Amino acid sequence: MNRVVSMTFAFRTLVVLCLVAGAAPARAADTLRIGLQTTGTFAWQLDVIRRHGLAEAAGLDLKISEFASPDAGKLALNSGTVDLAVVDWLWVARARALGAKWLFYPYSSAAGAVMVKDDSPVHGIEDLRGRVLGVAGGPLDKSWLIVQAAAIRQGIDLKQAARLAYGAPPLIFQKLQQGEAEASLNFWNFCASLETRGYRRIFDMRDAEAALGLHQPVALIGYVFSEQFAATHKSAIDRFIAAAQQANDIMLRSDEEWDALRPLMNADDDRTFKAYRDRTREGMPQRPIAAEEADARTLFRALASIGGADLVGPSRELDRGLYYQPAPRAEMERCCREYIR
Repeated sequence: MNRVVSMTFAFRTLVVLCLVAGAAPARAADTLRIGLQTTGTFAWQLDVIRRHGLAEAAGLDLKISEFASPDAGKLALNSGTVDLAVVDWLWVARARALGAKWLFYPYSSAAGAVMVKDDSPVHGIEDLRGRVLGVAGGPLDKSWLIVQAAAIRQGIDLKQAARLAYGAPPLIFQKLQQGEAEASLNFWNFCASLETRGYRRIFDMRDAEAALGLHQPVALIGYVFSEQFAATHKSAIDRFIAAAQQANDIMLRSDEEWDALRPLMNADDDRTFKAYRDRTREGMPQRPIAAEEADARTLFRALASIGGADLVGPSRELDRGLYYQPAPRAEMERCCREYIR
């Protein structure tokens, strides 16, 4: 895609090799049990890892368990039947506030938006007064709470000002197109599809996060695993993260890679396919964990002020142990130089 991405890709390739070289020679691949929601974008990343042999290069044997919903992945983590799954950041934050020892590493910051028809007279959230707003999920959905918090900063209480209709994402998607809602807040993939059908964004989640004081969007889903597993399998986790980042680099620099992924994407037409591709690329985290955590703290406080203990648990501050820290980059570079020699 460009020189910077190519250099990053080359570095991450060396990281994978170096982490494998640091493991005991002639050792069998480490098994990593992964929970996968079949309709999520994690399936796309894992497909890139599989087709390019990135797990094998990292000395990993990935055992995939497929689930129909995010909640099933959480249950699998809780029961210990998988070691790692892509899960909601807020679920992890609340669990830690209640004493659970989960760790989180950013996967994607892709998020939805408030959408209206192109010819709608609604141009901002202030225009939602008295109108039907469809909201994907329930009253405590994180995206809805983020939008509420940002609207309150502008002096608008959407719970009182708009007429709300909650529902599952596909239902809200249909309600907007059928005219039963004048605007909708939905998940990013439904918003991407609406953009190809004559709808526009009036308030993006990225705008909402900026209004709350965040420097960049926070990854609202990520790789989740237990502290206990991380303590005994740190090398395996670091190698998986390096392989996953390498897969992201491939998806960022290669449009042809997306042609191979298309059968998994459920894109009805070329415009939807390209919208899914571009929004997925936008959501790939690129910044240091410290910067991610700083914005996450700001967001957590805002959500706590709206949702209270029902949403975030007993704490109003984000647990400082939530974010996983892989091997430092300097250590990886030193390891790679030794490997090359």
